[in-house]
Amino acid sequence: MKVGVAKETVEGERRVALVPEGVAKLRDRGLEVVVEAGAGREYNLDSVYEEAGAEIVSDAEEVWSQADLVAKVRAPTEDELAHVHDGQFVVSFLAPVPGADLVKELAERGVTAVSMDAIPRITRAQSMDALSSQSSVAGYKCMLMGADALGKLVPMMTTAAGTTKAASVLVLGAGVAGLQAIAMGTRLGADVYAFDIRPETKEQIESLGATFVEEEEEQDSEPAQEEAEDEGPRPGLVGLWDELKLAFGVQPGSDSDSNGAGDASEDQDDEEDGEDTGGYAQEQDEDKQQRDQELIKARLGETDIVLTTALVPGKDAPTLLTTEMVEAMPAGSVVIDLAAEAGGNCELTQPGETVEHEHVRVIGPLDLPSGVPVHASQLYSRNVVSLISHLVTDGDDDGGGEIELDFEDEITDGAVLCHGGEIRHESVRDALSQGDKAET
Repeated sequence: MKVGVAKETVEGERRVALVPEGVAKLRDRGLEVVVEAGAGREYNLDSVYEEAGAEIVSDAEEVWSQADLVAKVRAPTEDELAHVHDGQFVVSFLAPVPGADLVKELAERGVTAVSMDAIPRITRAQSMDALSSQSSVAGYKCMLMGADALGKLVPMMTTAAGTTKAASVLVLGAGVAGLQAIAMGTRLGADVYAFDIRPETKEQIESLGATFVEEEEEQDSEPAQEEAEDEGPRPGLVGLWDELKLAFGVQPGSDSDSNGAGDASEDQDDEEDGEDTGGYAQEQDEDKQQRDQELIKARLGETDIVLTTALVPGKDAPTLLTTEMVEAMPAGSVVIDLAAEAGGNCELTQPGETVEHEHVRVIGPLDLPSGVPVHASQLYSRNVVSLISHLVTDGDDDGGGEIELDFEDEITDGAVLCHGGEIRHESVRDALSQGDKAET
């Protein structure tokens, strides 16, 4: 079996799907690897790929024609679709809902599409979880971007001319990216505050040296909260926290759920079910949302950098910062909206642009992991190698392993969006069905 790596063609994309380390691991599994010349840019040279056992070919067309499986970072472009062939596998980021039409086209061409976005968030699949690995890089990068855009020193600094005050940073959302941004902010010496709608993230936020933003009445009820927490964290959060600890080189503790972290979508399903309750429960939700916004707004007058990191898979990013809230920030402050590609957490965000409003800069960066291409590629490559290793049989002296799709397996069933001309992923089918209804 032959795995292909083509150079990424989306403008600004500097990552590569497999680094030489990954090539060597696949070769050890008995697979052949063919790499387009220059795919690793200036940081993974063709000669290093050859040393790892790859065959270097002159152009992308050769990669697509030779490879049984093509590994990419970004979803195939229109030009690349012209090169796919029946029976080929494509592994890449391919968001099931926004990419539904592309999945349909791949299915029609007989391609098996394997999405790095759709890998279930369970302990057994942590080594394949590219969303988490790239979110860690994005969280790191967005804090650096905020520090660079701010016209102040971030840490407190004492000089002969006097002492400067540490910058105040507010992180909204304590997922993988948010926690990484918090960790980076505290390393830089900022006073870091963080908010998340899940109170159970308080311990995680505080363990990284930040202050959890909460209502006074919630602070007063801490003993009761601690009692509830003794029952253990909810499934899904264990995996998220373990992922961050692994990123810092710390092994997760033995107090984790012995049956695995659970699927993070369980929490999402609970939230989605709550949206349909209506009546008093819905009014309570709206009231809590209003209180949360007021709580955040009260901090904004003293905040130099706001980092927003809230994303909901398959949906537009939730609005966390209104125009009025931005206007409450001091002149010269900065908002870095990590959710810009999904519409943004701030009302003023323009994807890929910097908007200045009332002397506050709102920056909507795109593809932040590409700003750290060496390690972002290395982490992504490890995710891809783990997934491919999961899908193929062991190789032998006579040749490489073959792909074996076991749809009874939770990882394979979740990650494979289409196979044999059939669209397998329910979210893709629903999105296409909704599109058909809208047309009629």
